[in-house]
Amino acid sequence: MKSAENIEKLIKNLDLDIDTNEKTDQKILKELIEAHEKSKKMKSVSIEPNIRSKIMKSPITKLAAAVIIVGVVLSFTIWNKTTPTAYALEQTIQASHSVRYLRIKGFNEGMEEQKEFWLEFDEQGSIKNIRAHMPEWESPSDGARVVIWREGKAKIWFKKKNTLLTIKEKRFADKISETVQLFDPKFAFQRFSEMEKSGLVKIDIEEPQKETEAIIVTATYSPECKEFGVPVDRTILFIDQATKLLTSLESYLLIENGDYELIDVVEFHDYNKRIDPAVFMLDELPSDVIEIDQTIQDIGLEQGNLSDEDIAVKVVREFYEALIAKDYVKAGLLYGGVPVATMEERFKDLKIIRIISIGEPKPHPTPGVGGFMVPCKLEIEKDGIKSVYEPYGPGIRPVRSQPNRWSIHGGVK
Repeated sequence: MKSAENIEKLIKNLDLDIDTNEKTDQKILKELIEAHEKSKKMKSVSIEPNIRSKIMKSPITKLAAAVIIVGVVLSFTIWNKTTPTAYALEQTIQASHSVRYLRIKGFNEGMEEQKEFWLEFDEQGSIKNIRAHMPEWESPSDGARVVIWREGKAKIWFKKKNTLLTIKEKRFADKISETVQLFDPKFAFQRFSEMEKSGLVKIDIEEPQKETEAIIVTATYSPECKEFGVPVDRTILFIDQATKLLTSLESYLLIENGDYELIDVVEFHDYNKRIDPAVFMLDELPSDVIEIDQTIQDIGLEQGNLSDEDIAVKVVREFYEALIAKDYVKAGLLYGGVPVATMEERFKDLKIIRIISIGEPKPHPTPGVGGFMVPCKLEIEKDGIKSVYEPYGPGIRPVRSQPNRWSIHGGVK
């Protein structure tokens, strides 16, 4: 029987037609303290009958007895923590450290396709394997991608370019790790906790009465957070009451009228549901896929002491000089490591006579691409007729896995 029901029955059995006075009140307080201290040493199954027997034999009035019974039973209930304790961020941090498998879905407002991640962690909680599906809107120039990270290597399948790129390099690994940590609950909550202590974020926690409803944690960032690269103004997190694990995360921007506008939602699924090892391998690729392995060759040109602009111009010049000389090995290495056979096929119809001019590099106009667009003019010949040709780019940027080297990534034809 529940404590509340026991209290109600005990009170109903008492005759409450009695007055109290100051002396009685002092006696009640003394008896209440003594009973409370004794209750800590008693087992829950026997406390209520024993307290009732002791009190009802004392000369205290029956009204006082009722007060003591209510006070002791309620304090005993709190002592034994049958009342839920307040939620704290540390609970989710601790719960997340036991996670070995996790699936994450990311939704951006106005975009139909979602980002999706499959993560496997080792016993220390570090990322072991990753599979990521990145939609085209996330990087329009590269198109949709599938990324597999395992055994220290990343394989990136560019569907639009029909290209498989293999990378092994610490900086790229760190970049992948940083990206995933944005979605890893234990790291996210550690950041919130640290930022709250520094006064950079205000944390509000709403705990519902119903056990089936989520705990809601609202993190509102101070304006200074923009300087630290925080791209949003508010994050709302939904925590499962039973497991203390994060179920979803909403990000908001502060708009002119003082309201917050939802920009993206991240959902967390399948905690500790074992992921088939085959998930961390690429699906069967087309037979004509272009394979570029940057782990076994130097790509592009080394920058050395040249400025970014100067190395960009040098890459363009040497690339077109290689095409003029039909040196497809060198041209392929300057073009991100494209195989020789692919270079021959791609440029067999483009006969370049000479480089007319190479202009000043300009930052690439597409956000997130990086590097430069280097305008140039070429003299070409087709069917015996010479003309001036201006490629769309070319686009030049640092090699993903070899940051001191620069290469062409597109816009050459």
